[in-house]
Amino acid sequence: MFVPGALAGEKIRIKAVKVGKSYGYGKLLEIIESSSQRVKPKCPHAGRCGGCQLQHMSYSLQLEFKKQLVKDTIERIGGLENILIHDTIGMDNPWRYRNKMQFPVGTIKDKLAIGFYAPRSHNIIDMDTCYIQHSINDEIVKVIRQYMNEFNIRPYDEVAHKGIVRHIVSKVGFESGEVMAIIVTNGHSLPHKNKLIKLLREQIPGLVSIVQNNNPHKTNVVLGKENIVLWGKDHIVDYIGDLKFKISPLSFYQINPIQTAILYDKAVEYANLTGKEEVIDAYCGIGTISLFMAQKAKKVYGIEIVPQAIEDAKINALENNIHNAEFIEGQAEVIIPSMVEKGLKIDVAVVDPPRKGCDPKLLDALIHAQPERIVYVSCNPATLARDLRYLSDRGYKVQEVQPVDMFPQTAHVECVVEIQRSESSK
Repeated sequence: MFVPGALAGEKIRIKAVKVGKSYGYGKLLEIIESSSQRVKPKCPHAGRCGGCQLQHMSYSLQLEFKKQLVKDTIERIGGLENILIHDTIGMDNPWRYRNKMQFPVGTIKDKLAIGFYAPRSHNIIDMDTCYIQHSINDEIVKVIRQYMNEFNIRPYDEVAHKGIVRHIVSKVGFESGEVMAIIVTNGHSLPHKNKLIKLLREQIPGLVSIVQNNNPHKTNVVLGKENIVLWGKDHIVDYIGDLKFKISPLSFYQINPIQTAILYDKAVEYANLTGKEEVIDAYCGIGTISLFMAQKAKKVYGIEIVPQAIEDAKINALENNIHNAEFIEGQAEVIIPSMVEKGLKIDVAVVDPPRKGCDPKLLDALIHAQPERIVYVSCNPATLARDLRYLSDRGYKVQEVQPVDMFPQTAHVECVVEIQRSESSK
């Protein structure tokens, strides 16, 4: 029985919600004997809010839980056993780590509500503080809440497709201190926006950019394609290790910069670069992993389908005085075969796909290119396990897996995997 909120070893009373032939789901009604690893959640919304799932676990148990999750998933979905899976690398302070806020805006009983959704719903949990976000995000929400209430700015109604403010998004440079506030609107209208600009500039330290993002479509996608800079720059900058990165409203950037440095260092270690290698970085985003790799490789080719991310990657390479990284816009599964046909020998491939994992066409393109090593960075153990099985059946061997706790207090875990081409396939 899977029971959200329960811990192994506890004696509990549950209500069976769904029962199948071999498993079921239950709702926790009462804890009769609690685990020594159970702790009081820091947030009063824990359990109701979909942002965190593990605040009732001690942090040491969270790290064990995530390692076991990765192991079980790789064995059950991937059918791969006896894989070396290291202990999860955790944080010294597993709070206030998110550099990006993305809160929906709506109503509860005709009153303004801003916060995370409740689990498996679009019901907003209204909150003033979120303990996994950078503290400046609380202040941004406070200012926009004040502005919307004072000037009667209507929140978005996703059923009626009416209203103005859909989401509040912010990006914070942990090292630089730069802050971007993004107001996502249902069209171009944003009444009294000069008042909002004034309030944000007066009350948000480090603010360098205020952006209105226009998303007029009836969709669950948070950001639209059009950005209007209301004040300041069209980007912020931040640092991972010694490298500087430009971050635009639509750019993907890892949300936990402290753990990102650890993750990327491990990816470089698994790439085992000597300075002679040609490296492909599929799903390169704004070039973060590419530039880490370029410091130790002969040449890195970053491939990304989002045009703005590629432009940012090119700028990031110049800003960091790195000249052996080339960034190409397009689909990796199309570009990689073309590069191989033109004679490029790929020594190392790096993939860091979205939650849905790698496109099978991309995996086929990599298998055809036959790199000696593949470094797979994953945010979803299930699709990771599926892709590792696919590669294992086609001439590659999984060497080891390093889970990294990028998302403390949640059930999510990031992994970096070392994969080698088998001797038999050479």
